[in-house]
Formats: sequence, C-alpha cells, structure tokens
Amino acid sequence: SGTTANPKGIMLTHGNYVWNAEQAVDRLNGIPSHYRTLLILPWDHSFGHTAGIYSFMKCGASIASVAKGKSPMEILRNVPKSIKAINPHILMSVPALASNFRKNIESEIEKKGKFTASLFKRALKTAYTYNKEGYNKGGCGRLMLSIYDKLIFSKIRQSFSSNMKFFIGGGALLDIELQRFFYAIGIPMYQGYGLSEATPIISANSPHAHKLGSSGKPVPHMDIKIVDDELAEVPTGEKGEIIIRGGNVMKGYWKNPQATAETIVDGWLRTGDMGYIDKDGFLYVLGRTKSLLISDDGEKFSPEGIEESMISTSTIIDQCVLYNNQSPYTTALVVPNVAALKKTGVDPEQAALLIEKEINEYRSGGKHESLFPHRWIPSAFAVIEEPFSEQNGLVNSTMKIVKHKVYEAYASRIASLYTPEGKQATSPENLEALKKLLG
Repeated sequence: SGTTANPKGIMLTHGNYVWNAEQAVDRLNGIPSHYRTLLILPWDHSFGHTAGIYSFMKCGASIASVAKGKSPMEILRNVPKSIKAINPHILMSVPALASNFRKNIESEIEKKGKFTASLFKRALKTAYTYNKEGYNKGGCGRLMLSIYDKLIFSKIRQSFSSNMKFFIGGGALLDIELQRFFYAIGIPMYQGYGLSEATPIISANSPHAHKLGSSGKPVPHMDIKIVDDELAEVPTGEKGEIIIRGGNVMKGYWKNPQATAETIVDGWLRTGDMGYIDKDGFLYVLGRTKSLLISDDGEKFSPEGIEESMISTSTIIDQCVLYNNQSPYTTALVVPNVAALKKTGVDPEQAALLIEKEINEYRSGGKHESLFPHRWIPSAFAVIEEPFSEQNGLVNSTMKIVKHKVYEAYASRIASLYTPEGKQATSPENLEALKKLLG
C-alpha cells in the first residue's frame, strides 16, 4: 500500500484470502470449471492473488501466465501472443492495460482503411446509444447493432480472444468511455473496487448486476458505510468516506500499531476513499481523499476520471497527472506519445499547441466539454520527457502512478506552471523537452 503516502506492510492472513475469494466468486455467481484466465497482472499484488489465482482455484478453473521475458516491457509485449495461445474466458485488467488494448484495436481498424474506420465509428455510436449504462440498455437501434456486430464487432472479438466473456477491471478508477467502448464491442469490462487492506475486493460489477460508471455492488458477507468526517453515516446518495467491516479486513500494518489504530477504528477499515452508494445499492468511488484536487477556495475534486479520459481519448497523450493544491488553477504533467507526434510531422512548437488543443477539447466548445467541470481542466501543462515507470519508481507493480513521488520528482516543473511564462503551452521548458523527444 502506498500510492499517495509512504508504503506500509499489510498483514493479510490465510483467513482473509479464503474469505475474500469466497466473496469474489459469489459476486460473479460462480466461475465455471472449464473457464481459463491469463494472469497479466503481477503476482505480488493482492488483486492478482485473490481475483486471478485463488478465485479460479476455488472453482477448479484454469490459470495461465504470460510468456516470460527479460524485462517488464518484454513481458508486456508478450501479452497479445499469450492471449492468442490461451484463449481466456475472463481477464483481470487495470486502466493502463485496458487503454492499451483499446488503442491496439483502434490501430488495427485504421490499418484496414477509411471505409472500415468509418463503419467502426458508426457502429460504436449506435452501440453507445443502445447500451446506455448497461443495466438500462434497450430502445431503437437493436437491429442496426446486430448488423454492426456481425460485420465488425464479432470479428474484433474473434481476433482478440474468441472465448472472452468479460474483463474485470481493478487497480484504479476506469474511465467511463473505456467501459462503454468494451461494452460496445461485446467484451464488457466490469469495474471493481478494492484496496490491499481489504484483500482487496470490496465491490464489483458483474454480468447479472452492473452499471457503467459505478464500481458495482459491495461483495456479500461484508458491512459497508459512507461516513462524514466524524464517522457518522450519511444518507443514501450523499458523498463521504467509504468504510468497511468483515473477514476480508487486514490484521493490521506490519510493525506499525499507530497506523493500524488510525486505519481500523472500532473494527471498521477506513479506506481513505471518497464515494457514495446509489438507491440501487451500487457503489461509486470518487477517488483518494489524499490525491484530491483542492482549489484555492477549498472545493475538492477527484482527478482520476479526467486523467484516464485524456489518456484514452488522445492519441498523443500517453500519461497524465493533474495537480492542484489550493492553487489558482489546475495543472498537468503530460508524457506525450512520441511516435504519434512524429507521425504528424510537427515541430516542437506545433507539438505543444497540439497537446494544448487536446486538453482544450474538455472546455466549452470542445467535443468532451460535458464530461467534467471546466474549473478542473488543466490551464497549464508541463511536457515530461521520461515516462513514469516502475524503473524510475513512479509507477507501482499494478501500473498505478505513485502521485506523491511524481509531485516530489517534478516539484520545480509544477512550480513553474504557476508563473506567467511557464503557464504558456510554448514555454521554454516545454519546447526544450519536445525538441529532445522529437529529435
């Protein structure tokens, strides 16, 4: 544990894992014994353990691992051929992987020419309209959707994995557009929620109960509440901190009784995450209380949705971290997709303006203007040359960016974004970084 604070060792017992594996299987209404999964996620994380290994073992289903490689990047490159070889029924995923899957699918579609690309876009539009939030899908468009499915979506599924029923998404908040995309092509990505201290599964969407945009229904045999700062439960639909109680709650932090006492209060695990539960019992997670954007007037907002959306909708933004700590405006650290920028043939100044244009799509008049409150869209950005990775310590084993380390590493760049010169898209720092990247 430790994407927003100093890492702490978490003591999970055999009983914790047995309990949470049972909860996970119950939430899915069982896993057929003939099912296979390919474990792409690292085995040193509780999500991979519980959802990937123990849940499948419990049901007598099969588990395979990705072909080995000499480096983490080589292992990731082996994922497509491993999927082909194993032909899994279910995959565990995190937003970074899901985004890569989508980009690979779209890249293959583009290679087939303008007609196929246009057909694919029309098919997606039809599917989005018909599917709505999943649980309430229906209305006009069913016939056209079945035609599009036969013409294009079924072929995508066949080329990806003909057995695939669905993904289970965890590790971080999954952008709603990614969820709609995979739901449209017929391989739903059911968002779940958890944290290592809970072994880790707390809630999940499933084939029989799902709402796109939510983190699903809480697992059975566990108590959950949304509380205010005084730990008093708030009414249904109101925001607060998510706290849980059950057999999946950790024993405590290793050799850290003070942190344990602060986190487990009267048997309740304080997750440190903000969220709410709707009238149908679905949990919505809004983000870490410690990673929230905080404006200069004290308003708070979770950045994960904006970050994931920018990464998934832009071909030239690979990674993005937002920052606002009681500042006059929000800023962003952007790792560009160098190959995509080079393909456009732009120079450093044009590249900077192109990135700015992508960000401004979330403002008034942009194609994504209705997705997020405009005050939280970055007013300035810094181009970062080196991707955030496990190698430089800025990404953990589940591909989550460790924000407090990013803020520390790029403190001077963040500070410069709040100066008149540094605020410009074509600031000297951005042009210098892009000059090096573009060669």
